[in-house]
Amino acid sequence: MRVCIVGAGAAGLCAARHLLIEPCVTELDVLEQSSQLGGTWVYTETVGYDDFGLPIHTSMYKSLRTNLPKEIMGFPDFPIPESERSYLPAKDMLAFLQLYAEKHGVSEHVKFKHHVQLIIPKQGATAELWDVTYKDLMTGVTTTKEYDYVFVCNGHYNTPFIPNIPGLKEFEGDVMHSHDYRVPDIFKGKQVLVIGAGPSGMDIALEITSMTEKVILSHHLKEQPRSVFPSNLTQKPDVEKLEGRTAYFKDGSQEEIDVVFLSTGYLYNFPFLHESCNIVVEDNCVEPLYKHLVNIQHPTMCFIGVPYYVCAFSMFDLQVRYYVRSMNGTFKLPSRQEMTRHWEQEKSERASRGYTRRQAHMMGPDQEKYYASLATEAGTESIPSVITKIREESSLRFLHNLQNYRQDVYKIIDDDTYEIISNGKREILC
Repeated sequence: MRVCIVGAGAAGLCAARHLLIEPCVTELDVLEQSSQLGGTWVYTETVGYDDFGLPIHTSMYKSLRTNLPKEIMGFPDFPIPESERSYLPAKDMLAFLQLYAEKHGVSEHVKFKHHVQLIIPKQGATAELWDVTYKDLMTGVTTTKEYDYVFVCNGHYNTPFIPNIPGLKEFEGDVMHSHDYRVPDIFKGKQVLVIGAGPSGMDIALEITSMTEKVILSHHLKEQPRSVFPSNLTQKPDVEKLEGRTAYFKDGSQEEIDVVFLSTGYLYNFPFLHESCNIVVEDNCVEPLYKHLVNIQHPTMCFIGVPYYVCAFSMFDLQVRYYVRSMNGTFKLPSRQEMTRHWEQEKSERASRGYTRRQAHMMGPDQEKYYASLATEAGTESIPSVITKIREESSLRFLHNLQNYRQDVYKIIDDDTYEIISNGKREILC
């Protein structure tokens, strides 16, 4: 089997690590458009476009530290090395991924500065094949190569989602998305409206208070954060409209602002997929996918890392192990009709619980059930419950103690139990 992996971030490296030990895999190429591995964990001060006219992939800002403890951010068979802190800077995560790639011999299979331009299915003599066209950015040479399987691992934190806010396009001040944020200095003396209170929105809103005159954090969180913010940060509900330099909020209040800072998330984007791949992204729902993973119409293509609010690296590992076992014959994927029925049933069931179409791939409290479904079908090991328990606990602490939660230190005791040291107090939870 000849396999192509698109992207050398954490998901692509994980896929390569498992494929390299499969006897059935005879050839493996990892195509990466940047000059180094690591995907979104790579920091660059450059924003906009790179030297080759391609959009900058990473959304990493200079001060970023993980918003989850390292104890749940490693791979099941390759944990992050021990250290005193649980919350690490991005450079440590990048170093970890480089270590992972070197340990498993992945680096030599990565073609750096190779931009994937087109992936198209074609019918072979006995099975469906893939033509992948990619350009060597250094030489300008374009190549089309045939593969038996394609792993799409290009991430989903690189194409900004711009919400439809009345007056946004006409706003007289500055507008920027968190994708282009690097350092807080650019906001010195400004009045900044931050829209969105996800992990990045909350972190950046707090960080820029040291530079700004005023920060307004606009969000619709059902559970209001109990974090104590600096005096120059105020919280507001959703923005109703923008006029001139004035923001009008849904509670009837208004504020004069200099900058609209959008921390509104990202869009799934697969510009290299030909329409005959039969993958559609509508309202940020990628379909049709079986278990958020397998291209139902073309099951020799998979997407690693689509679900969010998950234990990412562990999930990548489980998804890859699941799919590789279907490749090597350990188990057989259901028929296209059965996979379609499962996908439609899942969408219907999630809708009945209040999930919107835009939340099609959001896991959160559903993640453990999702992991178990993959492991059970493939007959492989699932993710220990302690991993999801720590994720839920740390996410709550992030929301309610934003300024201090990164001082917490975690230790996994067994598959169900962990220890946390917070404010000098030790607590064992299970």
